[in-house]
Amino acid sequence: MRQPPDDQGSVDPPRGRRRLRRHAQRPRGRDGAGERLSVSTPLLLIWLDEAGDYLRAAQAAGLAASVELVTTPLASDPPEALLARAEALLAWRPPARLGARAPRLRWIQSLTGGCEQWFGPDVPAQATLTCARGTHRVQMSEHILAALFLCSKDLAAIVLDQAERRWRRRVNPTLAGATLGILGLGAIGAEVARLASLLGMRVIGTKREPAAVPGVERVWAPADTPRVLAESDFVLLLLPATAETRGLIDKTALAAMKPSAFLLNFGRGELVVDADLVAAVRERRIAGAVLDVFPTEPLPAEHAFWTTPGIVVLPHVGGLHPHRDALVAELWCDNLTRFLAGRPLRQVVDRARGY
Repeated sequence: MRQPPDDQGSVDPPRGRRRLRRHAQRPRGRDGAGERLSVSTPLLLIWLDEAGDYLRAAQAAGLAASVELVTTPLASDPPEALLARAEALLAWRPPARLGARAPRLRWIQSLTGGCEQWFGPDVPAQATLTCARGTHRVQMSEHILAALFLCSKDLAAIVLDQAERRWRRRVNPTLAGATLGILGLGAIGAEVARLASLLGMRVIGTKREPAAVPGVERVWAPADTPRVLAESDFVLLLLPATAETRGLIDKTALAAMKPSAFLLNFGRGELVVDADLVAAVRERRIAGAVLDVFPTEPLPAEHAFWTTPGIVVLPHVGGLHPHRDALVAELWCDNLTRFLAGRPLRQVVDRARGY
């Protein structure tokens, strides 16, 4: 699956000649450095347990002969000798004291779409940070459609009726004609809008820089969020967690929603004030919520979300895909090609904005 380009940052090409020296396992040796490696070959460290999709993708793209790929498992911190030589890193999160231990690091490819874990002081500022934004477009959109049907067709209650051997027929509303408000019309939001419009839904939403989006009737700036909340039958959160968005959905925002409206959060758990949402659902000030993301994961067993009627908890499954690594590997290989050539990278994270 090809991803749309997002050329926002460039890096200088690696120094020296490029030769193939690939290691598909953690290097051996007392200092963790393994056999002697050519200092003229740019080293890309893959801190990941299952790196097969990435190694195969690099080989298939003809990149393995241009860079030294070394993998090391998540169970332990990457060896000092490897971090000292690494010019690029592929990982879920930063190793401890990354900035001090990786002075040559110039590119970090995060395996996640959201990158809050990379904004700490230990991450070197000189390294260009890219994320997996856009690789969740298909699977996330399908999970969101499932949430829409779950709410509109009362499917959770129907499953509970079966457990009680209770035959109870329902007249459920249609999605066609309902209004879906999407806060965060990025790649996933645009795909959800396309699919929802095919179902006959009216779609509105917000975008940091308002511009026409296919299938969306009206795109507003974030300042107009209250208007989107007031008009929507379903409010979908797809925003990153930033200083501007944390706690966005509080009691004031919930009061702006229709009593018949549902809240769907597939963005970040920090967008919602948990206690305010629980109160709004319990007091029937909104119809309910489907939540796939939470500030603390796994969601603590004592959290009120588990036991509040009208709130459905999903265990952060929105972005999961049976071939997720292959999708991310395609983006990574494209960025690796650009990195080696000194060209602008795709899906660069703006650390000041937080996404």
